[in-house]
Amino acid sequence: MQNFQSTDLHQAWPEAIVVYFQGLPSRRDGLAGWQVEKGQDNDRDLKLVDIALASLRATFMVDDDRIYSTGFSNGANFTYLLWAERPDMFAAFAPVAARLRPSVKPTQPKPIFHVAGTRDVQIPFADQQDAIKVAKRVNDAAGQGASCGGGCMVFGAGSAHPVMTWIHQGGHEYPPTTSERIAKFFREHPGRS
Repeated sequence: MQNFQSTDLHQAWPEAIVVYFQGLPSRRDGLAGWQVEKGQDNDRDLKLVDIALASLRATFMVDDDRIYSTGFSNGANFTYLLWAERPDMFAAFAPVAARLRPSVKPTQPKPIFHVAGTRDVQIPFADQQDAIKVAKRVNDAAGQGASCGGGCMVFGAGSAHPVMTWIHQGGHEYPPTTSERIAKFFREHPGRS
C-alpha cells in the first residue's frame, strides 16, 4: 500500500476517489500481495474488492460508470484477474508490469492500458507481450496500431475498447509519468456514460 501510494495517482487525478489497498500475506509464501488466480487464498482479494466498493458507495457519491483498477507487478496481475472475474464492476484497467496466469481468461472487452519494460526480468517482457496479445484478442483490437508517442501504441483506436500499450526500455519499474498517463487513459474511458 505504501509503496504504491508513492506513485501519487491521487495527485495525478485529484478529483477521483483513489484507494490504495494493503495486500495480505499469502498462504503460498507468506509475502504480502494479491491473489492472481481465481480460488487462490479462498478468493479473499476478490471479496475485499466487493466489500470495499460497497463501503465506498455507502460513504461517497460513487459513479458506477467510472470505477477503474490499476496496479504494479503482483497488483497488476490482480488487475488482470479483476478484468476476468469482475468485468462489469470496472470501466477500464491499467496493469503495469503484469502477466496473465493461464487460468485467468478475460472474455468481456474493456479498455486496457498495459505498461511494460523490455528489460523486465521479474515479469519477463515476453509474458507481458502474451498478456497484451490476449487483451487485443478479447477487445478485437487487431492490426498494427497507431502511435501515441514515445513507445506508446493504441490498438483499436476509436473503438469503445482500445488496447493502449506503453513499452519503455526499463526493467521492472513504475516509470515517471505513469500515473499521469493512467489518469488520462481512465478519464478518456468512462463506462456506460
